[in-house]
Amino acid sequence: MNNPVGWFEIYVQDMARAVRFYQAVLQLPLEKLEFPGMEMWTFPMQPDGKGAAGSLVHMAGRPSGGNSVMVYFSCGDCAEEAGRIEAAGGKLLQAKMAIGEYGFIALGQDPDGNSFGLHSMQ
Repeated sequence: MNNPVGWFEIYVQDMARAVRFYQAVLQLPLEKLEFPGMEMWTFPMQPDGKGAAGSLVHMAGRPSGGNSVMVYFSCGDCAEEAGRIEAAGGKLLQAKMAIGEYGFIALGQDPDGNSFGLHSMQ
């Protein structure tokens, strides 16, 4: 059985700022995807890998921030990525905290006001 989430999109207003922010926090390169009618940058993905693939999207008329979607990025130790959030222009909402047998999470907010989570087992 596959995971129920197959794709995610984080809507942003300033793509250059969003790309810089997520690359700085996650220390992963994003790649521009040519798609008509919108600007899209994808997070690294492997077609047969586990987890969901996704992208940052700027599309006219599509609001950003304040949404009810929570995307969790997998990390080796989420405290490392959480420690880079504010320096990259975001806001740390919740420092690393234990969630029992499921590991640890930290919560942040990007410069567009989108909340996101970081998850690790250590």
